[in-house]
Amino acid sequence: MSLRLEWNNEQNEYDISEELIQKLSQLLELAGKSESVTDGEVALTFVDDAEIQRLNKEYRNLDKPTDVLSFAMQEMGEDEIEIIYDEEDLGSESDLDDVRRMDDDEEADSEEDEESFEEPLGDIIISVPRAIAQSEDYGHSVERELGFLFVHGFLHLIGYDHQSEEEEKVMFGKQENILQQAGLVR
Repeated sequence: MSLRLEWNNEQNEYDISEELIQKLSQLLELAGKSESVTDGEVALTFVDDAEIQRLNKEYRNLDKPTDVLSFAMQEMGEDEIEIIYDEEDLGSESDLDDVRRMDDDEEADSEEDEESFEEPLGDIIISVPRAIAQSEDYGHSVERELGFLFVHGFLHLIGYDHQSEEEEKVMFGKQENILQQAGLVR
């Protein structure tokens, strides 16, 4: 098992090259290593400002584009319902036997798929127009800005935040260290 990057491009303003994807995969490995996260899948989507604004409005009640959004799969939100499996809720013993048989069949099938399945860590959505504008504002490459936003999103997926000055200092220090290791300097 390992960390795996799945990606999708839904914008036309910037060419997403194979070299960029390789660099982002390297950043994922470096970030995972620095945080002791060795397994999981990160789904990355490159979008335009209109799409990230739509997502912001739908999920954060914020009607404006931002540079990056992260949706972690490993945390329980306030509105989410926890699913609890309780054998007593299944009913009769024959219902329970049916579930056990299905579980045994699924277990045999899943052993074959287990090698290729990675537990999803979450989704990262990056607004490419925001990344381009910010790279110009900060005077570095678009690739570095996309890398910065990707690492930023990954750290959010695994629980980091920057609500306080101290949290921001820690998170941004980690991001900069990972980017330096990958050769994405300002």
